[in-house]
Amino acid sequence: MTTQTEKLSNQAEALPTKPITKSLNRQMIVILDFGSQYSELIARRIRETQVYSEVLSYRTTAEQLRQLNPKGIILSGGPNSVYDDLAPKCDREIWHLGIPILGVCYGMQLMVQQLGGGVERAKRGEYGKASLFIDDPTDLLTNVEDGATMWMSHGDSCTELPAGFEILAHTENTPCAAIADHDRKLYGVQFHPEVVHSIGGIALIRNFVYHICDCEPTWTTEAFVEESIREIKAKIGDKRVLLALSGGVDSSTLAFLLHRAIGDKLTCMFIDQGFMRKGEPERLLKIFNEQFHIPVEYVNARDRFLEQVKGVTDPEEKRRRIGHEFISVFESESQRLGPFDYLAQGTLYPDVIESADTNVDPKTGERVAVKIKSHHNVGGLPKNLRFKLVEPLRKLFKDEVRKVGKAIGLPAEIIQRHPFPGPGLAIRILGEVTAEKLNILRDADFIVRDEISKWGLYNEFWQAFAVLLPIRSVGVMGDRRTYAYPIVLRFVSSEDGMTADWSRSPYDLLEVISNRIVNEVKGVNRVVYDITSKPPGTIEWE
Repeated sequence: MTTQTEKLSNQAEALPTKPITKSLNRQMIVILDFGSQYSELIARRIRETQVYSEVLSYRTTAEQLRQLNPKGIILSGGPNSVYDDLAPKCDREIWHLGIPILGVCYGMQLMVQQLGGGVERAKRGEYGKASLFIDDPTDLLTNVEDGATMWMSHGDSCTELPAGFEILAHTENTPCAAIADHDRKLYGVQFHPEVVHSIGGIALIRNFVYHICDCEPTWTTEAFVEESIREIKAKIGDKRVLLALSGGVDSSTLAFLLHRAIGDKLTCMFIDQGFMRKGEPERLLKIFNEQFHIPVEYVNARDRFLEQVKGVTDPEEKRRRIGHEFISVFESESQRLGPFDYLAQGTLYPDVIESADTNVDPKTGERVAVKIKSHHNVGGLPKNLRFKLVEPLRKLFKDEVRKVGKAIGLPAEIIQRHPFPGPGLAIRILGEVTAEKLNILRDADFIVRDEISKWGLYNEFWQAFAVLLPIRSVGVMGDRRTYAYPIVLRFVSSEDGMTADWSRSPYDLLEVISNRIVNEVKGVNRVVYDITSKPPGTIEWE
């Protein structure tokens, strides 16, 4: 069985060693990833300072970094011990590049070891919150309060510092909690400043980015939009682009951006598989066709998809069949509407980080589409559909996509839309999907969205939705015995969907929703509330 350590190490090895940006003029911070679960979060925190950042493999060479010319380098944490034989190591030449470097946890220990210091197994590990006592409040720790809480997660400690280093801060259990070689601008912290539990962590990151690396806040939404439009125009020219529109924030933002850049050379295709929420297909078409005059080719495939899932109860088989049918419909409709030179995909930066495998045309060097990610997160397109890819959003995190959407005029109801799974309501109906169950769940889900909007709480939830269970229970309505389905309410709070906590919703709101569902939705006589966090549960039930 693969351990979590091996998974994280393999993930770090799979990361690209070359940046995805081609803009050599953009100031940037590079994060070298050693398998940390927080590497993506470090990149997000840097972006929050309006400075561009990318996550690259720890295998990235010093020469590659020299050519990239970042303003700073951050070495991430990781699950290994630096003294292990197979521990991941960076190119030793990076210490001589003259570029400021910040090592975080494992990154700090690696810095110490490679520069001649000592790292050993700690007599007492340190996990969770710890108070940081500052010995040198200048430079890296400017404006970080003495005694501030920081998040620790380490079983090793630095026992001897390399020549030129000094201690900046300590904790009760860790004498070297923050270190620096001021002359060479090399810094290390044993804690994780990027996590929300670290009070003053953002101030530390800003100190590194602005004062030590001398970056300027040039990574703005407006700059990204202008640059993207120029790049799209240059790349597409007079060619045609096909976009599979789902109605979510990613594909909708992409559609608006592409339409602004290339106009009618863009074709948006919306495949209605019958698993969307109440009124959404109609509303989507109205927004795009009538309000913003972006033509959408509507494909009604509801009967085809419902037939595919008939009698299917296994969730993975359900997803597989929906994905396969989507590809089949996409293939036939793209041939009818085509030919197209490019396929637009709403690939985001987390997708790039999580999947470093790319498919490159050997003749042109461009990526080609062998996956359709934007709608269903399912497997490959047929090999005879060889599109080149255009992915303007692949530099962005989800929150940055929302900002771009707002900047280019996307309606608030799409920008603020809760994440919705590609297979839609089909995986919120446990067991077999039928037309009757779809109607029940649509009505119940509409009541949920309607009430949380009325209460002004829609944007307080990461997701809030209803689930239909494949069982029935006894109830009493109008002095008569009923035997009907239960509805589960699933409301969660989260920053990124990777982890989530169940939302402590007002009892009065839950009461109103329950009463409405039981009274207005035929076939339901019971409403329950899911109080499971992720982990151990998942946000979706299937």
